[in-house]
Amino acid sequence: MTNEALRILISSWFPNPEFETKSEPVEVAEGAASKAIINPNLLEFTEEGSQFLNVLVKPENLHEFMNKLKTNSDTCFDYLFCLTGVDWGAELGIVYHLESTQHRHNIVVKVKTEDRENPTFDSVCDIWRTAEFHEREVFDFFGITFNNHPNLKRLFLTPEWDGFPLRKDYVDEINMVIK
Repeated sequence: MTNEALRILISSWFPNPEFETKSEPVEVAEGAASKAIINPNLLEFTEEGSQFLNVLVKPENLHEFMNKLKTNSDTCFDYLFCLTGVDWGAELGIVYHLESTQHRHNIVVKVKTEDRENPTFDSVCDIWRTAEFHEREVFDFFGITFNNHPNLKRLFLTPEWDGFPLRKDYVDEINMVIK
């Protein structure tokens, strides 16, 4: 399935969806919706110079959206091959790379929050079991917690470690290496 076909299909899952490509408003193709108006509370599509379709999902829609990506027979994203935390400066977030081994297409799903004090998203390890350790790594290095995670605790760092070393605002006077 092409990126455009994926975009049209995913847009049809939400009433009156809107999406953006490279910050330019784009109208949904005929048949998917009539003169759709972009609703930034649902989804935002971007290409960002990637070969994969990039979808920005609001945190409250994340679990439902990810479950639909896996269970829908037309998308069938059965393989989560990368899940990573990102510190965009003002926002913390997660980037998911998914592949359908049946249909041979890929997608990138992003979710962000401006709440740096209590960044929380829903876990997807009930959808893709491999997410369990990826989410623990993100928790360990970024301090992002995952609702409904079965065993959310540090994976690499010791329990007494203070802070989250992959955040841009992290300072460690003892272990800092300066060249």
